[in-house]
Amino acid sequence: MSIGAPATKLAGLEGALRPRSRAEAYAIQGRIENYSNGKLFGWKIAATSEAGQKHINVDGPMAGRILSETVIPDGGTASMAGNEMRVAEPEFAFRMATDLPPRAQPYSVREVLDAVGTLHPAIEIPDSRFADFVGAGAEQIIADNACAHLFVLGAPTGANWRALDLVEEKPVITLRGKQFTGHGKNVLGDPRVALTWLANELRQLGVTLRAGEVVTTGTCHPPLPIQSGDVCGADFAEIGKVSVGFE
Repeated sequence: MSIGAPATKLAGLEGALRPRSRAEAYAIQGRIENYSNGKLFGWKIAATSEAGQKHINVDGPMAGRILSETVIPDGGTASMAGNEMRVAEPEFAFRMATDLPPRAQPYSVREVLDAVGTLHPAIEIPDSRFADFVGAGAEQIIADNACAHLFVLGAPTGANWRALDLVEEKPVITLRGKQFTGHGKNVLGDPRVALTWLANELRQLGVTLRAGEVVTTGTCHPPLPIQSGDVCGADFAEIGKVSVGFE
């Protein structure tokens, strides 16, 4: 299995190999950690916005793993090789300061936020191993690591982000000389709610969300088409800026 985008795309898994439930799909996804040489960097949430759901034709969010090999420095360059989705997604990302282990009762938003250390601006560059990712279905996409591919994490904000209304944050994205405006409400209604969704998704899977791991909560703007030579920048105002180039 390739960590990055493979040169050859799959039409789909053979019937006998297809996961029959989300639990089976996540069990398959978990094996990807065996192919990483580093500690798990964190988690992504796919399809937290209506636009994101339409992009891959699913009806709700899904969790995926961010491997350390797939993280690009802020201001760095992302390879376009093998990438068929070719989109960039500006996102709110949280780094955990305290473990959230599995337990019987769901975590509240307050409990999850109390476990957060820092807030960061981020850009995700998703992709899929399936040629027809629109028709693959949620279980196959989860097994395919929820379209996780490359990830860019900005510096932790120095602002008092806990006092900000992240629902109404409107980051400005710059791409090919044009500007686009994202909106925090596009992320499951509130990036903090999306983060809590992830904590509880892992809780139900028996997986601990660990201190030090980063959770990126899904795009706050419809996925933006990219091509080689582009530079994508996202300005989250007082939260900070993040950028990445493509080749």
